[in-house]
Amino acid sequence: MMSYLADPNGYFGEFGGAFVPEILHRCVEELQHTYLNVLQSKNFRDEYTQLLRDYVGRPSPLYLARRLSARYGCRIYLKREDLNHTGAHKINNAIGQVLLAQRMGKRRIIAETGAGQHGVATATVCALMGMECVVYMGKTDVERQHANVEKMKMLGARVVSVTSGNMTLKDATNEAIRDWCCHPSDTYYIIGSTVGPHPYPDMVARLQSVISEEIRKQLKEQEGRDCPDYLIACVGGGSNAAGTIYHYVDDPRVKIVLAEAGGKGVESGKTAATMALGRTGIIHGARTYVIQNEDGQIVEPYSISAGLDYPGIGPMHANLARQKRAQILAVNDDEALRAAYELTRLEGIIPALESAHALGALPKLHFQPNDVVVLTVSGRGDKDMDTYLAAPYQAS
Repeated sequence: MMSYLADPNGYFGEFGGAFVPEILHRCVEELQHTYLNVLQSKNFRDEYTQLLRDYVGRPSPLYLARRLSARYGCRIYLKREDLNHTGAHKINNAIGQVLLAQRMGKRRIIAETGAGQHGVATATVCALMGMECVVYMGKTDVERQHANVEKMKMLGARVVSVTSGNMTLKDATNEAIRDWCCHPSDTYYIIGSTVGPHPYPDMVARLQSVISEEIRKQLKEQEGRDCPDYLIACVGGGSNAAGTIYHYVDDPRVKIVLAEAGGKGVESGKTAATMALGRTGIIHGARTYVIQNEDGQIVEPYSISAGLDYPGIGPMHANLARQKRAQILAVNDDEALRAAYELTRLEGIIPALESAHALGALPKLHFQPNDVVVLTVSGRGDKDMDTYLAAPYQAS
């Protein structure tokens, strides 16, 4: 039977691989030969599980949203990653990779961040573990995610504002890779999503798979069944989505819906809808879908959501789109804002703008009354309050 998970060479179908400059080849190869042995060791599993429980606060609740369910005529459960320590799913991955870095003898941690949640999570774990931390963040995102920038600084991280390109996530990633090229021996690069060269897409998906592992147990307790009819998640690079679907991706009983950022509209030129518009290319070390022009140059993406503002997509999700295993929906800025206000008014939960895109997929789907839907709320909306307040949409 065909699997939608990574093969031993880090490919998801035709997507993935490791396309890196020669100076980084040894770093990436060392990581490829190390990560599975560490992640599957009892020593790592025990420490990782203990930290997820006692430090992060896992398991995160699986909450039956009764008023939202009534609105859409089905049973909608929210996987509450917003209730984790630091306010998003990113901490699951940051803890795992810092533990791996320690076991590899690395002393310095670098990371890229868009919405700031991965940066905050990385800075948090580095403070916990006494590690040096440098976070690269586009100047545009530094300005729209001010609270997260101040949190990172308070935690002891050095935040580098990147002024190249359109000064968002892609550009922060470029700078982090440049740093890694200059400090290959003592530095570990924590990628925050299921992007980049092998083994990152597979490794991040494995570390985030605690989400679907918990969903399976929690659904059994609450519904008497271990799988939903639908799984819904937002996708930029794709880490919360990968974690949500990991244990279900090869289960044909489960429909997978991924919501990407439509921006001002897929055809507007102001969008980050990679799977709608992208063509096969290479970005940040992996073959995947990329928004690009006729000459193969990357087209600058746009989204109201800093965490979805990326011109590529994780190779796992590119393959799911190519194989039609997942339904891909582009959710525009206004649709995401409307969905955020809807959840806030119906359930008293203010979601991150990223998560609001997953919620924005609900009106585009047609459910049966007995359908069980699990939607991952990947982060909380505190970081996005300035954007919500400045947005033209007002709740009725």
